[in-house]
Amino acid sequence: MNIIEQLNWRYATKEFDASKKLTEEQLDLLLEATNLAPSSFGLQPFQMLVIENDDIKQQLKAAAWNQPQTTDASHLILFVIKTDLTDKDVDAFLKNISEVRNIPLDALAEYEKKMKGFVNQMPKEELLNWQAKQAYIAIGQLMVAAAVEGIDTCPMEGFDKNEFDKILQLKEKNLTSVVMAAVGFRSALDKYQHLPKVRKSLNEMVIKL
Repeated sequence: MNIIEQLNWRYATKEFDASKKLTEEQLDLLLEATNLAPSSFGLQPFQMLVIENDDIKQQLKAAAWNQPQTTDASHLILFVIKTDLTDKDVDAFLKNISEVRNIPLDALAEYEKKMKGFVNQMPKEELLNWQAKQAYIAIGQLMVAAAVEGIDTCPMEGFDKNEFDKILQLKEKNLTSVVMAAVGFRSALDKYQHLPKVRKSLNEMVIKL
């Protein structure tokens, strides 16, 4: 499969075919591909909330300016971040490294010091922004993986994050919403799928030194 062809095929789908659903295998593949996205330190300071319940999607639609993708897509994948990222999160990450790579925690002491220094010295608002940036890297990988598999997506920032947090009771979990991808299959009626993709030329985009 030519990845450039698939990325040209991909577009921000506006109308999904509500009758078409992802299989469990397709959903799992997208989630695994997204989980493999790079992140700063490898810390993965975000989670994915997978929403397929029609009642919840309907509630979210009102908080997403009534955009039809919210209810018509097969699934919504909402990226959320912690409002209280602490040393405990770093400790859990280091424990995972130790177990997966079979190395003692003591060998990670310098890495631990570096990460905890980074997390603890950053003002809260900057730390939230940093976590959000990692989520944006991941949603990009999600969309590429979906395109390769012939699955449609629409990245969405156009929603009231405070309302989403209330509906999904994220505050109680010390989480807050960042960005979302509607995932499914395009409707034959979506006119946007036939429009040529508009991008800058590489000569305009790339500066070679």
